[in-house]
Amino acid sequence: MSPKSTELPSRKPRVFVDADVIFAGAAAPSAQSASHIILMMGELTLLDCVTSEQAVTEVTRNLADKLPTALPEFRLLVSRALRIVSDPTPEELVVYAGQADPKDLPLLVAALHEACPYFVTFNTRHYFPTGKTIRVMRPGELLLTIRQMLGHL
Repeated sequence: MSPKSTELPSRKPRVFVDADVIFAGAAAPSAQSASHIILMMGELTLLDCVTSEQAVTEVTRNLADKLPTALPEFRLLVSRALRIVSDPTPEELVVYAGQADPKDLPLLVAALHEACPYFVTFNTRHYFPTGKTIRVMRPGELLLTIRQMLGHL
């Protein structure tokens, strides 16, 4: 039996992390905040944390405006905790029109293209995906979901 055949398939939850959660996690005054914990779980490779170029650009701009001293730590956190994917093209957005506020639609589409079953944001009212392929939730809800998953192991 080869070593490859004894490996278990990766079952890490894939989570799309919205800009507001990244900002809160990077600028969190407390390491116990749900946003910070999610990013740390991504850094520890317990979660496959995904975000888009649009989200990273938004957080970079907001941190530069509001908390410029946090930028170096933010860049390090992004490089360790998040997998950054390309933004969808305008043509790709058309198929999903109406499933999110127009400015947020590229984020939802990026998550759907990456087959993320979880989309974590504080702005849950901005997203209304059709179908059952993705759940939009707040950071604390994701941590409760993960806790339930661990209880079934």
